[in-house]
Amino acid sequence: MMNVPKQAMDGLVPQSGEKRMRDAQFAMRLSLVIGVAMLLGKTAAYFMTHSAAIFSDAAESVIHVIAVGFAGFSLRLSTRPASHHFLYGYERITFFSAGFEGALIVVAAIAIITESLREWIAGLQLQRLGSGVVLILVAGIVNAGLGYYLIRTGRRTNSIILEANGKHVLTDSWTSFGVVGGLGLVLMTHWKPFDPLVAIVVAANILWSGGRLVWHSAAGLLDYSDPETGRRIRERLDAICSELNIEYHGVRFRTTGYRQIIEVHLLFPRLTSVSEAHALATVLEERLPNELRVPAEVITHLESSEDHALVHHQQHYTGKPD
Repeated sequence: MMNVPKQAMDGLVPQSGEKRMRDAQFAMRLSLVIGVAMLLGKTAAYFMTHSAAIFSDAAESVIHVIAVGFAGFSLRLSTRPASHHFLYGYERITFFSAGFEGALIVVAAIAIITESLREWIAGLQLQRLGSGVVLILVAGIVNAGLGYYLIRTGRRTNSIILEANGKHVLTDSWTSFGVVGGLGLVLMTHWKPFDPLVAIVVAANILWSGGRLVWHSAAGLLDYSDPETGRRIRERLDAICSELNIEYHGVRFRTTGYRQIIEVHLLFPRLTSVSEAHALATVLEERLPNELRVPAEVITHLESSEDHALVHHQQHYTGKPD
């Protein structure tokens, strides 16, 4: 039994959901505009200096712009209502988006390492480092502010796409600061190998970041059961079911990237009427998402407490014994 708001049945999003989506879409557009500006600035800095470290920063910005474009498409697609072909909607595209961005970051890291080694072997020809350092420093500061804004907005709007994008932008800012530090060493010591060495360290850092995004994407697609989320759900279920004087078991949950889908089996005395059991289940379905304070869809299954163990021949695996 599912409790689906009438607005969702009509293909509409509640007002609060509309505002969250507008905020998320504005943040994504802002990320794209700033990303293009950062790419142009870093590319100019690379041609000015021929620095491998600045090349590494510019290469990550190329990946960022491509990833933001795909993320923007995914964000729009994820808001489409369910259809006859996609009965659960399109929300899980969020995990594909995060995985795609992570894979691009990994490719960028490999390209940076390869190019840095090539330039080191061919001989380092650095010039106008001071101007390049200033451009990269400004880019790092701007990206740091943007990254924190995207992560905060992603968590507020419950958008894994936006949060993943924000983490990438924040990683990009740390990359820029690392490049500034490395080139500062070159300027102070006049030892040019600091440049490719910093680029390789930067590549290793973004390789780690990209790998984590890929892992989180795979975990989401495989419906990984987060223990902390499970604990919060069971805490609220304990409180609500105690108040309603009903028992439960068989709790399962997964996330679509925007909302939790929670399944729970409710136990009622055999003589409880269907209408009474349905009314109590509906109360739980409406209260649980409100008390969790996250978008959620609750699916309940009603059972007789006296014989449910005999009816079920196989235990429901929930990650926690009932």
